[in-house]
Amino acid sequence: MGRVISIDYGSKRVGLAVTDPLKIIASPLDTVHSKDVENYLKEYFNNEEVEAIVVGMPKNLNNEDTNATPLVQAFVNRIKKVFSDKQIVLHDERFTSKMAFDAMIMSGSKKKDRQQKGNIDKVSAAIILQSYLDSI
Repeated sequence: MGRVISIDYGSKRVGLAVTDPLKIIASPLDTVHSKDVENYLKEYFNNEEVEAIVVGMPKNLNNEDTNATPLVQAFVNRIKKVFSDKQIVLHDERFTSKMAFDAMIMSGSKKKDRQQKGNIDKVSAAIILQSYLDSI
């Protein structure tokens, strides 16, 4: 049994989160530049057993595609080829950035930490992943 990793993909930064080995809790993992994400994942998969990748899919309130949706779909197509042995799941990411920011406030994060967008990206990935875990 492997972990599940979550990706909050953006054109500049990619937030990553991962489950514990029992797939109960999602935790923020890292933020990497979007051009480095495939190499980061290869390295991570060499060190950890990962059985699935959950990718946050951007949608509007009315469930239509956003400007970011084609970018994420292109990324998903690339990782399907590179990581063909992994299950890839698309999961709704609506409001995760706002939820991540609010969660950081409630947890007592300093304003300086909340202003670093990379921190919000990896917390957003954890929220996407926990939402996925709660849905299965």
